[in-house]
Amino acid sequence: MVPFPERLRKAREQKALLQKEVAEYLSMTARAYQYYEAGRRRPDYETLVALADYLDVTTDYLLGRTEESG
Repeated sequence: MVPFPERLRKAREQKALLQKEVAEYLSMTARAYQYYEAGRRRPDYETLVALADYLDVTTDYLLGRTEESG
């Protein structure tokens, strides 16, 4: 199973987004978002759903429950 941080980074890069852009969408600091990609923090439910919506992937994909991103 691929860890959440790797899936998150991959989904962001496929959309050609910067960490700063995702952080702004989530109304958080870039550092707080970087902690997600570094595996130092995990998002709460609402943030996970917002990430999936913004990156146009499913929450199951981000969580490593499926290989299908959409």
